[in-house]
Amino acid sequence: IEVIAPETLIISEEFGDWEDSRRRIDLLGIDKQASLVVIELKRTEDGGHMDLQAIRYAAMVSAMTFEQAVAEYGRYLERVGRQDQDPQATLLDFLEWDDPDEDQFAQDVRIILASAEFSREVTSSVLWLIDHEVDIRCVRLKPYRLDGRLLVDVQQIIPLPEAAEYQVQVR
Repeated sequence: IEVIAPETLIISEEFGDWEDSRRRIDLLGIDKQASLVVIELKRTEDGGHMDLQAIRYAAMVSAMTFEQAVAEYGRYLERVGRQDQDPQATLLDFLEWDDPDEDQFAQDVRIILASAEFSREVTSSVLWLIDHEVDIRCVRLKPYRLDGRLLVDVQQIIPLPEAAEYQVQVR
């Protein structure tokens, strides 16, 4: 996950613990700033409607508490065969916190869209959301076969990393 979402701890795959919906977030993570990270993956050539899905998921998960995240992370650890790990201790260690801090937890939700390509509809939506201060990015994943090995070219295409560096310098 580090290549598309640096410093992100995945706390769930196919998260769908909603009261009135059967939808599922492909990957749900948390970053070092204690923001939730919604990661939507698509295998289609244009990204489909992943932008709309991810916005919906970000809104739906935005009320998650630290306690709920610990419970979900515990279920995830069990599913991946790491039930010997203490989910709360691991989360606290990742966040570099001594104790849970609900006031700092999940104050924001970041969105990462990962696909082989993105349609103009998706990129236009993402650029508009960025202009309105939504933390969203598009990461292109291009698989290649070389001598029987699978290689993946990973590139963040929106926002361009160089543009982000320039914007930080200007501010």
